Amino acid sequence: MADSRLIMVCGLPGAGKTTLSRELAAELGAVRFCPDEWLVDLGIDLFDIAARDRLERKLWQLTQDLLRGGLTVILEYGFWGRAEREEKRLFARELGVAVELRFLDVPLDELGRRVEARNQAGGAGAVPLTRAMIEEFLPLFEAPDAAELGLYDQPSR
Repeated sequence: MADSRLIMVCGLPGAGKTTLSRELAAELGAVRFCPDEWLVDLGIDLFDIAARDRLERKLWQLTQDLLRGGLTVILEYGFWGRAEREEKRLFARELGVAVELRFLDVPLDELGRRVEARNQAGGAGAVPLTRAMIEEFLPLFEAPDAAELGLYDQPSR
């Protein structure tokens, strides 16, 4: 599995996860899983927690199969909690797969500006968020510290 790589993209809404994930997928020929896009495409409410959990579990099963098959997979889950990041990292390590954590640390003012701009632009799959919502998310987000980031492989690019 030397060529396999798990890339986890971590950050709050508006941090640029989708932009980075799409760029990496194109550049690396990787498979990319974005639960928000799947939920929208399936006509499921983005804030339906039970549906999101089921979907993310299924995407994780697919990810495991793809990693075992030697592919690179990008998970664009947000990875707000350390326990979730740790679970994925340890599993990939057991397979002998390189694991990257791409943490997009963006100041609150910029996150707010970006989601407002995205709201105004609209478009298919645009998630209607506000700065107030992001402020509510902040206490739920466990940003990785330097020690945690040190547990991951260096980015492939």
